Order: sequence, then C-alpha cells, then structure tokens
Amino acid sequence: MVVAIVLVLLVLGSLLFHFLSPWYFTPIASNWQAMDDTISITFWVTGFVFVAINLFMAYAVLRYRYRKGGRAMYEPENKKLELWLTGLTTVGVAAMLAPGLFVWAKFVEVPKDAAVFEALGKQWYWSYRFPGKDGKLGTVDAKYVSDKNPFGMNPDDPDGQDDVLVASPELHLPLGRPVKALLRSVDVLHDFAVPQFRAKMDLVPGLVTYIWFTPTRTGKFDLLCNELCGVGHFVMRGKVVVEEEREFQAWLSSYPTFAQTSAQAAGSAAAGKPLYAVCAACHGSQAEGNPALHAPKLSGQGDWYLKRQLKYFKNGARGTHDKDVFGKMMAPMAATLGDDAAIDNVVAYIKTLPDNPAPRTVTKSTTYGQKTYVTCGACHGADGRGLQATNAPRLAGMSDWYLVTQLKNFKQGIRGAHPKDMYGPQMASMAAILADDQATNDLVAYINTLR
Repeated sequence: MVVAIVLVLLVLGSLLFHFLSPWYFTPIASNWQAMDDTISITFWVTGFVFVAINLFMAYAVLRYRYRKGGRAMYEPENKKLELWLTGLTTVGVAAMLAPGLFVWAKFVEVPKDAAVFEALGKQWYWSYRFPGKDGKLGTVDAKYVSDKNPFGMNPDDPDGQDDVLVASPELHLPLGRPVKALLRSVDVLHDFAVPQFRAKMDLVPGLVTYIWFTPTRTGKFDLLCNELCGVGHFVMRGKVVVEEEREFQAWLSSYPTFAQTSAQAAGSAAAGKPLYAVCAACHGSQAEGNPALHAPKLSGQGDWYLKRQLKYFKNGARGTHDKDVFGKMMAPMAATLGDDAAIDNVVAYIKTLPDNPAPRTVTKSTTYGQKTYVTCGACHGADGRGLQATNAPRLAGMSDWYLVTQLKNFKQGIRGAHPKDMYGPQMASMAAILADDQATNDLVAYINTLR
C-alpha cells in the first residue's frame, strides 16, 4: 500500500512541478518556433508514458499484493498484449522523432537571401568577421593566424581586404533578416548557442560548420559556449544585440576592415616621448611605477593591453565607478591623449623603457597561491608573461600591490562591470574564485615568484 501511494504522489508531484514551475524556456527571439513545438511534443509523449507506467505500477502493486492463500498465475506469453505494446511504442517513438526530422530538414537548408558572417571561437572569447561592400568573405588559412592576424586572413586575397573585423565578444545583428553564421574554431571544440534563438552548433577545429536563424525581436541576448572547452569554459560568454537595420549598419561601420588594420602605422617612440611627460609625473620617468601615488609599473607590459586600457579610460569603461578612486585620477590623464595615434605613440615610447621587475610588497603563502594560479595560467601563461591571444596581460614582474587592488576591484564589481568593458566580465568571473583577501594575497605572492 505504501509503495502504491508513493508512486501516485510521485506522478502528482511531477505534474505539478511541470505545470507550476517558474523555470521554463526563455521567450523565443528567432524563427525557430518549430524547435519549441518539437520539444513540447516530446514532453507530452514521454509525460503520458511516465504517468501511465507509474499509475499502472501503483495499480499492479495494489491489485496483486500479497494475500494469504493466494497463488500466482504463470502466463509466459500474451500475443495480444505484445501487439498492443509494440504498436503503441512505435506510434510514440514516431511521434517524437518525425517532427525533429522535419525541423532538421529546415535547419540545414539556408535561405538564399541570408546574410553571411563568421563567428570565430578561441579559448575563451568570441570575435566576428563580416563581408565588406563586395559581399564576399576573404579566404583564411591556419598558417596566417597570429596576434596581428587572429582570423588567419589571407593577405593576398583581394576579396578579404574589405572584410570587417570585429574584435569584440559583442555581436550585432539586424532585426528580421535571415543570417547564416559560419562557425570556425582555432583551437578546441566550442559551441555557438543563444538560448533565445533555440538553435546551436559546434565549432570543430579544421572544419567550417554553420547555423542560420532569423532574429525576430530586438534586445540583448547571452551568447554561450555549450561545449566544455577548458578551464575557462565558464567565462566564454558574449552578447548578441538584435537591432534595427540602420543601427546595425552604424555599429558595423565603427569597426576597421582588414586592409585598414594591415595598413595601420606603428606608433612613434620619438613622438610619444613628450606625451609621456604627463604620465611620468606619477608612473616615473622609466615607467617603473610609484606606490605612493597609486601608479603601477607600465614598462614591460604588453603594448596591446596598454592601448586598450588607455582607450577604456578615455571612453569611460574605466575610471567612472564611484568607488574607483584611483581610476578617476587616471581618466583625465588619459584624456590628454587626443586620438588613437597619440595613444600608439606614447605606448611606443613606453616600450623603449627598461623592464626592471617591480619591488615585492606582498609576501604570503605561495603554496596556496600556486594551486590557484593553475586557473590563471590558462590565460596569462604558466610563466605569467601574458598572452595577447587570450586577451590576458602580463602579471610577472609587475606591481604586486596593483594586482591585489585590481583583483579586489573585479570581485566587488568596481571594475569589469561597465558595458563598454568587453573583456572585464571574464576577469570578474575568474576573480570570484578567490574566497577572501588572504587567497588574493597568496595568489599574488606566488605571481611574485614568476620572474
């Protein structure tokens, strides 16, 4: 009797949880309503079978429970029952599988008028490439992949010269227009998935896979990697912004073409020297840093990273949070650099300065810090030298007190939460693994040993 009651309660509880649960699909934002319909059919078929079998079990437990003096009947075969079970099972399986086959047929057949772009996955971020005015994407090859050419663009292909390169995890798409995304990975398996679009596809190294959909409502949606791609998998997130055509074109025009990127002149150290005079007041004449003025060491840091941070201070991505006291001091200093050329020049001069390790001020347990740094090293490198390919700056030999401050800022949302800071959210998620100040100090103490 108890077992039968438990089985009935199990059925009732499952049904109530399904119909009353607040956790369900996100509101759809693409043309793939058929995906939802297919899943609903699967729920109804499997749900009916679940209820029928468990209620039958409850009935069987009651009907054939032990009775004193009762005798069990032996019936090895029942052809009528077997035919019914075989028929019902066939109908149920067909009801679940057939709709999926029809959806798959549409899923692999891309509309002829679909706009094409490329999504590139790499541990642990997204970037994108759009065709230029010629409407053609240039050819790519793994042999061309480098820090300066992350897409592996073929420099000799004229079709690729006007390709628009989007070095940002934020993707914009026009409303109501079908789009085909060519999916490419340069390292391991990734997966392009936006829950609201109801469609996803793997990125396979050495292959170009694809996915298509039509955005049906405006908004900002999370882009997730749904394939376990390494220790930083959980931070491989992006955004898809669906907007009107005019806004999309304005966003696209704000990014350079491959030809513009290739032709970009290197910064001039000579032109940057007088510009650095403002920086030297705090960071020192040799960019060695000055803890008393809360100015970190700059010499030896990656030029690409210095350029990004100076631009962040200029556009408000850094130095605008109420609690970022020292960031607010840096923002007006960055504003003295009039344009990108000035930033390139001052960074070029900083590259000429001697790279002497900053003094150590943090001394804690390096044993615990070493265990934590295994995760950090996946992006910043085992030696802490930094990797442009993973957008991770150099840590080794830099100002340790500054590292402590910034890790705390990332944890507290002072840094990395601004919508213009494209890579800060990744670091904020990583900093969250540090339980307390002692864990932070232990980590930085270990980084101090990477000389």
